Amino acid sequence: MSRVPRLLVVEDDTELARTLRISLSARQYDVEVAGTGAEAIAIAERRPVDLVVLDLGLPDMDGGAVIDRLRLSSGVPIVVLSARDGQDDKVTALDSGADDYLTKPFGMDELLARLRAALRRGAPPDVPSVVETESFRLDLAAKTARGPRGEVRLTPTEWHLVEVLVRTPGTLVTQRDLLAEVWGPVYQRETNYLRVYLAQLRRKLEADPSRPRHLITEPGLGYRFDP
Repeated sequence: MSRVPRLLVVEDDTELARTLRISLSARQYDVEVAGTGAEAIAIAERRPVDLVVLDLGLPDMDGGAVIDRLRLSSGVPIVVLSARDGQDDKVTALDSGADDYLTKPFGMDELLARLRAALRRGAPPDVPSVVETESFRLDLAAKTARGPRGEVRLTPTEWHLVEVLVRTPGTLVTQRDLLAEVWGPVYQRETNYLRVYLAQLRRKLEADPSRPRHLITEPGLGYRFDP
């Protein structure tokens, strides 16, 4: 059984913190809550966490200072959840080391999608830098690809999409998660994007694009990579 991801929610609004704890725990996350920046730093230093959900308006210090402190010793994914919706605030937080920024009020489905995407990005690679099947060979580090008919060029979006799939071989990645990670949460309903790009990838990488062996569609659900 895989380990339950451990989340640290840093939020001084007790009602919102309680809502987040209940909602995230119900979705099989191990959730710890901190009401101040100092408490958050102490928790993270005492026991590593897999992801931090961080409010910027904390009572004892600005959330940016928490990001700076965490980044001294950790690459843990940080998703900012803040009422500050100014572009400068977003740029500053992202430049300081935050991985994503979501403004309040927010939808729980969007927050969950962003958390899943941040956890995947922050997870240790599950695959080597070179992925090889009967039909194609991908060098993820060098960004080179060879299909059944020789070298092929993949666009940045095609690379992003195929990397998400090959990181978790044999595992279904939902349409919503793929769209959120590759194009962003606002594109979660644009399933036509996936059909178009998966068709392009199959034409380039599969021996028989009409009967794919490795880039598999689960109708209505999502896609998976079969080695």
